[in-house]
This record gives sequence, structure tokens and C-alpha cells, in this order.
Amino acid sequence: MPRKRKRGQRAAPSQLPAVTATGTPVEARAGSGCHIQLGRRTRSPAYFPFSFLPVDCQLHVFSFLSEVEKCTAALVCEAWSKLIRTPRLWRVADFMRLGAFQSGMDLVLVSAREFERWKEWVHQYAYHLTSRSASLLVLRASFDLGDQKTKWADFLSRFLDSVHCGELQELELNWTLTHLEPPDFYPPGTCSMTQVSLTKMDQISNFQTLLEKFIQRSPKLTRMKLPFDWSAYSVAMLTQFQQLHSLELKYFWSFKGVCPEIMQDLTKALPNLKTLILHVLVPVKDLGISYSLESRSLEYLDVSQSRGLVFCHLDLPSLRVLRIKKTVRGIILNRRTRLALQSRWSCLYSLLRSGTPNLRVFNNQVLLPHWREQTYKELNALLLQSCYCVQHSDTWLL
Repeated sequence: MPRKRKRGQRAAPSQLPAVTATGTPVEARAGSGCHIQLGRRTRSPAYFPFSFLPVDCQLHVFSFLSEVEKCTAALVCEAWSKLIRTPRLWRVADFMRLGAFQSGMDLVLVSAREFERWKEWVHQYAYHLTSRSASLLVLRASFDLGDQKTKWADFLSRFLDSVHCGELQELELNWTLTHLEPPDFYPPGTCSMTQVSLTKMDQISNFQTLLEKFIQRSPKLTRMKLPFDWSAYSVAMLTQFQQLHSLELKYFWSFKGVCPEIMQDLTKALPNLKTLILHVLVPVKDLGISYSLESRSLEYLDVSQSRGLVFCHLDLPSLRVLRIKKTVRGIILNRRTRLALQSRWSCLYSLLRSGTPNLRVFNNQVLLPHWREQTYKELNALLLQSCYCVQHSDTWLL
């Protein structure tokens, strides 16, 4: 018959206490999930209760995974599969991840078979994002919108209609070129100037149609990088993106000039623009034209990749960094003609003194505090590399 325990007396343990590897006695409590060792609590190995976290926390953890890792995680269980299909986990649509883009080249000619395989991947990738109702923040693509055979313009339009673009912030779109093309993409006899002009017109028309769609569906764009045709209509549409902070525009066609008034209107109409990168190629027929830039918000200006871009007026009170380079294109002129052209152009130093009071860095060189009062040796060397005026350019070539 078992003995009755006195009040206040602890029950004897059912078994001898466990002993650690160091010989220290340990008392184990069933169901406690921990061990007690000399008054100190140490957690025993156990799984992390991920499913007990709030859904927002689980989604935040999944957001750090790559696209491939998300697809792998979706195979773990049904609960994870449902979470992985949440639209805000699919924020990036990058059609520039494969092929030529990894090689750093603008264009790679591939076999017709490789081109078909790549095109199939593009459509599968688009279906993968649309099936998850992706809510995009970033879109990168490079497709020739003038391609009447593959019809990339229709493909992009359908894709934008199938995903959520209301929160799209970054757009990188090369609408003049498909980087992977088969060698017979331009058959012999189809590259006449007339045919090229018609193709360019198709590209511009499809680009403007696509830009209208972005205005309606993605008004929050803050960063854009794309070729630009500099037509009045395209500029008017581009100015609708009032939240733009960063803008990079590349020249569209070597025979397409830029109207000075249109360039000035663009920079004046974007009140939040901080960074502007321009690749402008001034045609020979427009040699002698100069341009004005006005912006109250612009802090970074890079026109170092432009050719023949000369400024006549700068009103950039917030500008802190400027990159500009004088490019000699090998146009041979006699002295009289050259002086007649250069007499129209203002000295860049005078423009900077009056129009950029907060300039700190000029062509990667930090300016001295007194640069506006007087020039110095290093500053003169920079002006010789960037200014087209008579004082800083004495050559037969322009």
C-alpha cells in the first residue's frame, strides 16, 4: 500500500537525474521544451514555428528569396504554395536576364533555333508572372516594337493588361532592339533607306501607344531608362510622369534631331527630377544649334555620351554634379566657317558661373570653393575637354 505524502513534501523523481557530458546533473521536465541546469534555462533543439507568424511576416521572409527559390519553396507544402502566389511577392519582371544581356553586348545574332527557344522562354516567363497576378515594381525589357513578324508590341501590351502595374516605379525599356535575333532577321534587299524609315515610324507609333498605357496604368513611375524620339507628342506624354526622380534618354536615330524648345520644356515640366542622363546625337544639318536647360530640382546631369550638344543657357540652381564631354566628330571646316559657328556658342565656364551656383563636382573632379571667382589650372584643363567656345577649342575639326 503506497505511503501517503505529507503536506508540503515534494514527490520523489521517478528516475535518476540525467547527467550532461560534463557530469553536471540535469533535471528534465516533460513537456517544458527546455532543460534546467544549475538554475540556468537553456532551450533544447526544436523547429521554428514559422506557420504561427503573422501572414505579413511570412511574406516578408519570402520576399528575400530569388524567383527560383520562391518556386522551390512553393513545393514544400500547400500553405507555402498559397503564400508564394501572393501578388506582392512578384515585384520584378526582367525579360533581360538571359542571352545577350549576360554578355554585356547590345546585339547577339543567334541561330533560328536558339531564337525560338528564347522566345518560348519569354512567353513562359510572362505566363508565370500573370498566373500569379504579379504586382510589379520593376519592369525591364528590350524588344523591337517595329517587328511585324513577332509582334513584340502586342505582347507587351497584353502583358501589361495581365499584371498589376499601379505601383510600378522603375522602367527600363529598349523599344528599338531585340537583343537576340536570328541571322536572317533582315533579309537581303530589305534594308533600303525607305524600308528603314518605315520601320522607324512603326517603332515610334508603337512606343507612343505603349507610353499612353503606362500613363494610365503606372502613374507612380520614378525611374525611366529608354531610347527617345524627342517628338513633341512623346515629350508631352513623358511630362505626365510628375513623380519622376531619375530619367535616362538615349538617342533614337542618328538622323533624328532634337528641337531646343522641346528639350527645355521637358526639364521644366518635371518638378521632382533629380537625375538626368542624356545621350543626344546632334545631326550635322543642325550643327550650330545650342540648347537651354532649366530645372529647379535637378541635382545630377550627365551629357558626357552626347555628341554635338552645346548649351546656350543653364538655370540649374540645385545642380551639384555635372558630367560633360566635348566630342570631336571629324567634321572638317575652314577657319572662317568654324569661327562663324563658334561665335554663336557661349563659354561653358560663364554658363556654369551664372546658372549652377551649387555645383560641387565637374567631370568627377571636386571643384575648389573659389571656382566661380577665378579659374585655376585644373579647371582650365576640364574646360578644354568640355567647352566648344573659341577660347577652349582651337581646331579645324568639330
